[in-house]
Amino acid sequence: MKNIALLFPGQGSQQVGMGKELADVYPSCAAVYQEADQALNENLSELIFNGAEEELKKTENTQPALLTTSIAIWQILKEKNITANFAAGHSLGEYSALVAGEAMSFTDAVKAVRKRGQLMEEAVPEGKGTMAAILGMERQQLTDVTKQASEETGAVQPANFNCAGQIVISGTVEGVERAMELAKEAGAKRAIPLSVSGPFHSSLMQPASEKMQEELNKIVFKKPDITVLANVTAKPIETADQIPSLLIEQIYSPVLWEDTIKQLVDDGVDTFIEVGPGKVLSGLVKKVSRRATVLPVFDQESLEKALTKLEEKGE
Repeated sequence: MKNIALLFPGQGSQQVGMGKELADVYPSCAAVYQEADQALNENLSELIFNGAEEELKKTENTQPALLTTSIAIWQILKEKNITANFAAGHSLGEYSALVAGEAMSFTDAVKAVRKRGQLMEEAVPEGKGTMAAILGMERQQLTDVTKQASEETGAVQPANFNCAGQIVISGTVEGVERAMELAKEAGAKRAIPLSVSGPFHSSLMQPASEKMQEELNKIVFKKPDITVLANVTAKPIETADQIPSLLIEQIYSPVLWEDTIKQLVDDGVDTFIEVGPGKVLSGLVKKVSRRATVLPVFDQESLEKALTKLEEKGE
C-alpha cells in the first residue's frame, strides 16, 4: 500500500466507448456514470459510450467524461481492495486525484470540471491560441526560447513539463509558431503542433481562472486522506484551504509532471496505477523511472493484468 500511487489522466486520453466494457460488468462502475448523468442533468454516459467523437472532444464534454471514467474505474479497484498512499493527476486529472483522496465529492467535482471546460473554451477565441510539443530540449533553454518568442510575436510559455526532453508549450498561435521555429534553430529534435481547442496552462487562461474561483467557492473541500500531489508545486497538498487556490493557479500555470513523478519515486513509490483511459501517463512514468512497475487500468484485460501483478507483488 505504501509504495502505490494512483495516476489520473487528463485531456487527450479520451475516446468514445471508454469504460463501457467495465460498466457492463461492474454495477459500482456503472453507478458512477449514472451519478454523473444526475449531477449534470444530462445523458453524459450516452455521449461517453456511444457518442460522436467530435462532441466528446469538446473541452466542456471531455473534462467531465474523463473524470467520470477515471472515478468509475477507481470504484472497481476499491472493490478489489486495492489501496494507495499517494495520488496525482495530470491537469484535469488532479480533480480525479482529489476525489480518490476524499478531498471533494464526485458530484461537486463533475460539476466543477464541466464549468472548468466551458470557461477554458470561452477564455480565448477559437483559432487564437494553441499548443505544441517540443522534444529534445532542456527546460531552461526552452524557457528562454519562449521568452524570446513572447517578446517578438505573442505570449507563449512552457505548459507541461512531462518528462526529460518532452515539454509542451502553450500560448497565442503566433507565439507558439515562433517558439517552434526558435526551438528547432536551438537544437530541438522535433516541434509538433497539438490538436487542441485552446492554449491551456498559459497566461491566456487567466480569465477562466478568475471565473473558476466562483465555482470553487461553492465547494466544501477536506484535507485528502492520502497524499495528493498538486500540479503547480509537485508537492503534497497539506490542508483543505490550499486546494481551491492550487486548482485556480493550475489553469494558467505549467503542470510539473516530471517533478511529481520524481517526488513520488523519492517518497518510495515503486508501483503506479494509471486509472482511466489510455497509457499516456504510464509511458511518461517509464521515462522518469525505468524500474517502476506501471499498471494502466482501462478495460477488463488491463484490470485483470493489474490485479495479477499486484497480487504477485503482495500488495
